[in-house]
Amino acid sequence: MDRLIRLGWYALLIAMAGDIIVSLVLPLFYKGYSITGMSISALGNPQSPVRMPFNIWMLIEGIFFLAAIPAFIRSYRPVSGGLAVTTAVFIAVFAVGACIFTCFLSVNESKDVVTTASRIHGAASVIGFMLFLFVPLLVAILSFKNREGAAGWISIACFVLSLVFFVLFVMSDKEEFSRTFIANEGLWQRLNLIFMYMPLAITAVKRIVNA
Repeated sequence: MDRLIRLGWYALLIAMAGDIIVSLVLPLFYKGYSITGMSISALGNPQSPVRMPFNIWMLIEGIFFLAAIPAFIRSYRPVSGGLAVTTAVFIAVFAVGACIFTCFLSVNESKDVVTTASRIHGAASVIGFMLFLFVPLLVAILSFKNREGAAGWISIACFVLSLVFFVLFVMSDKEEFSRTFIANEGLWQRLNLIFMYMPLAITAVKRIVNA
């Protein structure tokens, strides 16, 4: 069982690191795609030359996030069972809504083209991101309860930064900001992910090293 828990932490690290790496590498093979100006989900649109590897990765990423949940709960249940389970639920919703659903329900390259699949994808992704946004805050509380002050303060800082970048990501889609620097939704989304993931990455590394 301990070995499976350890593998869960590795799965979490692979899911998070892979998400960032894939979002930066696949655009190299997609002519016309803008890392700063286009969302990550656009890599899986029907016209994308990297649609298949992107969608396969999103499925794998979602499964890896789900595989990490037992490790997280086991690690933090003695600290606070309620907070540990709540955090795990938020991670699970993100894994399904923002990762696995993306594999099967693609958005279109142009936002002017709206389909049932893109609507479902959009709703599931928004819910997943909004819940995961609070994971750094929950990890901070768990860290403070577990007398891990440094990790707690880092998680607080990551929560604030991820919130800022999430707001910018939402604003980037508004018409009034379409010709401003705020319109760089791809940039804000990637920065948002980095800071949302960082507290979990620190937690995973610590648990692996101290196992």
